[in-house]
Order: sequence, then C-alpha cells, then structure tokens
Amino acid sequence: MEILHKLFDKIHMLCTYRILKMKYGKSVTFGNNVLWRKSLIVNVANGARVDIGDYCFFNNYCSLNSMEKIMIGHHTLFGENVKIYDHNHVFNKKNEYIVNQGFSTGKVIIGNNCWIGSNTVILKGSRIGNNCVIGAGCVISGEIPDGTIVKRKNNLIFESINFK
Repeated sequence: MEILHKLFDKIHMLCTYRILKMKYGKSVTFGNNVLWRKSLIVNVANGARVDIGDYCFFNNYCSLNSMEKIMIGHHTLFGENVKIYDHNHVFNKKNEYIVNQGFSTGKVIIGNNCWIGSNTVILKGSRIGNNCVIGAGCVISGEIPDGTIVKRKNNLIFESINFK
C-alpha cells in the first residue's frame, strides 16, 4: 500500500508540473529534482516570473504568488503552509475602493540552503540570504543576512477562569 501512495504522489507531482508548464510556460522554471507534496499552488501574473533552484522541497499546501519575481535558491526546504507574495494591495487613495487601487510589487529572493518553517509568510521585497533558517509562524519583510536564524517570540498570556 505504501508503494501505491508513493507512486500516486509522484504521478500527481508530475501532472502538476506539466499543468504549470502548460499554463505559464517560461514564466515558471523548476531546477533539477524539485519535489513537493500536496497542493503546491503557483500563481504568476502576465510578465511575472517564478524561478525555483535545484533540489528544493515544498511540504503540503505551500503557495507562490507572483506579480513581479520570486527567486528561490538551490537546496531550500519549505514547511507546510508557507505563503510567498511579491505584491501587496495599494490602499492609500481615500475616495477609491481598495480593490480598484491596484498593487505594489517587490522581488522576493530566497538564497541557497535555507529552511523556511511551517506557516511562514514572506512578503514583497524580502531577501533571505544563504544558509538561513526561518522559524515556524514568522512573517518576513525586508532583508535577512546570510547565516541567520529568525525565530518568533510568542508571549502567551494565561488567565484564570472566574467560574460562577
């Protein structure tokens, strides 16, 4: 049974790859031995690009959303539910609905040999250097230097229940 699951996963991944290549053509490039589990979502606007290096792995439910450019280096790992956006809504026109104001964009570049933890969101204009680890649940905006670990510090608040 395990062999059938692995075979089905390989066939599903190959079909997803073929569909992405048919839909986006040269706008999406995959390096050698790029692997993913369930539901890798790739959205690429006209004129935008997504480039994925060799030996990258995407766990379940990751998404890459590009209106400009997303570049991912070699040997980079993504935990479950990682979201990458190279754009954001414009919302500063007081008398115009946000949906009509368009988008601002900024390239997202992720270096080689990185590990991006589960439930991380990477925002437009972010640059993550080589050999970085991004902890689960982080929201990344801006530049992360080579060889950096980024952790999220949660301050949990505990309160007693006042039973009646």
